[in-house]
Amino acid sequence: MDYGSLKMQTKAEITFLGTGTSIGVPVIGCDCAVCTSDDPKNQRLRSSIYVKTPEVALVVDTGPDFRQQCLREGITHLDAALFTHAHSDHIMGFDDLRRFTVMEDDALDIYANADCLGRLEAAFHYVFDGENRYRGYLKPEPHMIDGPFRVGDIEVRPLPVTHGKVDTIGFLFTWKNGERFAYIPDAKVVSDEAKEAIRGAELLVLDGLMPELHPTHLSIGEAVELSQLLDIGETWLTHFSCRVDYQKIEPELPDTVRLAWDGLRLPCGQAY
Repeated sequence: MDYGSLKMQTKAEITFLGTGTSIGVPVIGCDCAVCTSDDPKNQRLRSSIYVKTPEVALVVDTGPDFRQQCLREGITHLDAALFTHAHSDHIMGFDDLRRFTVMEDDALDIYANADCLGRLEAAFHYVFDGENRYRGYLKPEPHMIDGPFRVGDIEVRPLPVTHGKVDTIGFLFTWKNGERFAYIPDAKVVSDEAKEAIRGAELLVLDGLMPELHPTHLSIGEAVELSQLLDIGETWLTHFSCRVDYQKIEPELPDTVRLAWDGLRLPCGQAY
């Protein structure tokens, strides 16, 4: 997708770059039914999404599979990269953003909370020191998230959630037509503030690691319960482990809840 064709888009679209948990699926050394499955919906790169509208293109999280994901989806332009938290499966493809700041005067807006920005700067200090402003290098423009902000024609609100011991956020996107889309890929507890912000939203993408309970992630059952409690129009689960067999679990879900898969594209903002 080039910048010219992006400008011709008449509505927003979300692409799932990856729907897997931190170690991906198949898992190294695992011979379970899902890891040895030939079903492409059971093959999952690390979780990330690409969002494009008539005015802007952004990515949420850049895991270690980010280069591969961009090549698969033909992504050639980005205006911004947003980050939910600093776990390796969400940031370690950061340097591959360099292909979106090729020219000397190019820069890319980076949005993250204070903790995540600090960890990005520690891991990729050569990017943030201001010295490598050359052709082909990554030239970020960091923005610390401390409240709502705007990226092009999208209003973005950070959503505080609990995910283990890491300071983590989800995002609530409001399209130009007023429709709302929330993305919460890593969470065990969704705060009351976040619940009220997304209540009644048209679309929610939510962590659903596995059928069983987990200490730092929502289970599929917990995610379904939360979706129904908040009266969400349509929910897609993501961030799956190899405990999730698509063909077995998808038919058991209620009508308003689905399992996402790598490469899935969802049109949004129908009257954008």
